Amino acid sequence: MPASSFSMAGFSRLGESWAELGSALAGLMFMHAMLQQYMPTWFLSYLSSLTKKLLNYSNSKVQISVSEFSGDRMNKRNQLYLDIEIYLSGLASAHARRLKADMSNKSKTPVFSMDDQQEVTDEFQGVKVRWISKKENRRRSNSLNNDSTPDETRFYELVVHENERGKFAESYLLHVREKAQEISARNRQRKLYSNKSGGYHSLWTDVIFDHPASFEKLAMDPIKKREIMNDLKKFSSSKDYYAKIGQAWKRGYLLYGPPGTGKSTMIACIANYLGYDVYFLELTAVKNNSQLRELIMETSSKSVIVIEDIDCSLNLTGQRRKLSSKDPVKKKKEDEDKEVSNSNVTLSGLLNSIDGLWSHCGSEKIIVFTTNHLEDLDPALIRTGRMDKHIKMSYCCFEAFKELAKIYLDTESHVLFDDVKALLNEVNMTPAVVAENLKPKCAEDDADTCLKKLVGALQEARGKAVDEVEVKDVKAEPKLIAPMKVMKKLMSKLKLKHKKAEK
Repeated sequence: MPASSFSMAGFSRLGESWAELGSALAGLMFMHAMLQQYMPTWFLSYLSSLTKKLLNYSNSKVQISVSEFSGDRMNKRNQLYLDIEIYLSGLASAHARRLKADMSNKSKTPVFSMDDQQEVTDEFQGVKVRWISKKENRRRSNSLNNDSTPDETRFYELVVHENERGKFAESYLLHVREKAQEISARNRQRKLYSNKSGGYHSLWTDVIFDHPASFEKLAMDPIKKREIMNDLKKFSSSKDYYAKIGQAWKRGYLLYGPPGTGKSTMIACIANYLGYDVYFLELTAVKNNSQLRELIMETSSKSVIVIEDIDCSLNLTGQRRKLSSKDPVKKKKEDEDKEVSNSNVTLSGLLNSIDGLWSHCGSEKIIVFTTNHLEDLDPALIRTGRMDKHIKMSYCCFEAFKELAKIYLDTESHVLFDDVKALLNEVNMTPAVVAENLKPKCAEDDADTCLKKLVGALQEARGKAVDEVEVKDVKAEPKLIAPMKVMKKLMSKLKLKHKKAEK
C-alpha cells in the first residue's frame, strides 16, 4: 500500500475518533443540563457526594484539612495551621510557583508561604505526602440580623495514602510542629531583657539583641573554645536525656577571672551560638525572694539568664558574712551597699529560684554567673548541679594572641610573633588590652606598626612589674635580700633600657 494512501486512512480514522468523542461529550453535556433542570437539588447533591466518594475510594487517598481558624465562632487562629505555614515556607519557596511574603515584628527575615491553590510534596519516614493550600467562600449565619454573609476560609489539605492515615499522620503532624518551632526560634528577632526596680507589673524591659560576638572571633585557646562549643551543642540537643534522668533542662556556667578577660563577650557568644535570648538579672533591683521567683518564672525557654559580678551584687556568701563580722571596714561598706540596694533577696531564695522546684518552670535555659573573685563565693552557690561548668577567663596567652592578630590584622605569621610569645610568658595582659594595641588607629597603621606597638606595651608592662617587685622586696625585708638577687634585677632593667635605646 502506498504511503500516501496509508496516511490518508490514518487521518480518516483519527477524525472519526474525534467525532465520536465529541458526540459523547455533547451527550453528557445534554444529560447534565437536563439533570440540572428537572432533578431536585437534594438528588444532585447526593449524586455529587457519591461521585466524590467513588473517586476517593478509587484513588485510595485520605485528605486531612487544617483550617486557619478554630473555635465555636471561628475567630481564633489555629496554632497547627500557623505551624504548618512556617514548616512549609522552605518547601514553598523552593517548589511553589506562586508565593506570599510576610514580615512580622518577631521575625528578622521575610516569611514565605504558598498562595491559594498551590501544591508541594514532602517526605517523612520514607513516605511521600502532598500539601495543598485552599480557600473557600462559605456562608455563615448572622444571628443579629438573621441573614448570612460570605466567609472566606483558608486551610491546608494534607493528602496521604489510605494505609498511612493512622499513626503516621499523627507522628508526621507532631514532626511538623517541632520543626516549625525550631524554624521560628532560628528566625525570630532575639531580645536582651533587663529587670525593672519597683512594681510587680512589666518586670522585664527589652531591646533588640544584635551583638556581633561569635566564637570564631573570640580570643581564646582553640582547644578550650571547642570544648565549650561542644558542651553547648550537647546541651541544646539533650531534651530527651534530661527528661529521662528527671532533671530540669538547664545548665549553669560560672565565668571567673580578672576584669577585661572577656566574660561579657563569652555570654554574647553563648547566646549567638545557641540562638537564645538574654535576660540580664540585676539582683540589687529585686525587692525580695518572691519577686525574684516571679522574674525567673517569666523568662522564656531558649534563654540565657545572666547575673554578673555575683560576689558584688548582694551579700549572699557565707565567707563575706564571716569577714564582715571581723572587719569593721568591710562591714560598714556592706551595710552601705544594702541600704542603697534596698533588697531583701537571700542566698536560699536565689538557690531555690535557680535550682529548686521553681527551676522546673520552663526549659532549655542557661544560667550564667560571673565573678572576678572566685574565692569569695559560697561553695553552695557554685557546686556542680548549679554551676555545672566552671570556665576560667584568664590573661591573654599566645594562642589567643594569634586569634586576635588574625581578626584585627589578617595576619597569621610575623617576625615579631616570637617576641610577643616570650613577653606574654612573662607579663599578664588581658585580651582587651592586647586587642586595643593591635587595633589600627589610622589608615597608615599596618600589621608591622601595630605589632611593634604591642611589643612596646608588653615591654613597658614587664618593666613596671619588675619595679613593683623591687619596691615590695625592699620595703618588706631590705636586710635579707641577697646581693645576687639584686644584681639579677638590675641586669634585667639594664637589658630592657638597652633594647629601648636600640629601638
